[in-house]
Amino acid sequence: MWKYLGITLGVTTLLTGFASGVLGIQLSDGTNAFEKAPRLLDAITTYSSVRVPAAKYYFTIAVPENAGEPLGKIVIGQRYSPETIRFSPEKTVAFEGTYTNRGKSFTINEAQWDRQFETVTVTFDPPIEPGNTITLGLKPIQNPDYGGVYLFGVTVFPVGENSAGLYLGVGRLHFYQNGDRQ
Repeated sequence: MWKYLGITLGVTTLLTGFASGVLGIQLSDGTNAFEKAPRLLDAITTYSSVRVPAAKYYFTIAVPENAGEPLGKIVIGQRYSPETIRFSPEKTVAFEGTYTNRGKSFTINEAQWDRQFETVTVTFDPPIEPGNTITLGLKPIQNPDYGGVYLFGVTVFPVGENSAGLYLGVGRLHFYQNGDRQ
């Protein structure tokens, strides 16, 4: 039965996409999804020492030409880390290219820090079109007090209210106590 249901959903999705002229995937429940997955390319920090207030964290994501849908939202959530890092969402930036090769700025519609779930959610207006590499810069209040590896899960959403998030994996940042960097 599950095999039949999967084939039916796949055919329905394919036919819906062709009939509507939409390049992305629309599931039978109306949910929008990427046709080809974006990729998390890099996660870096400008300062890797603990307690630095001037640091920024950059996450670079490639949205392939054949993604089918524009990128509407990115959610970055801290995972399994020694302490919670708080952010200043109003200082979030987004630009084309990488941290070392910056292009034009992308317009951020809204950036929110959810302290309870330890996530930063960023929405774009206009959305990021397929074929772009985007770097999202987050501003922490300061680097953590304790050294160690800090993991940040990255999830992307195509444009639209009814869109399926796609988890890209974790960005890994390593912070060092004074003198313990090797």
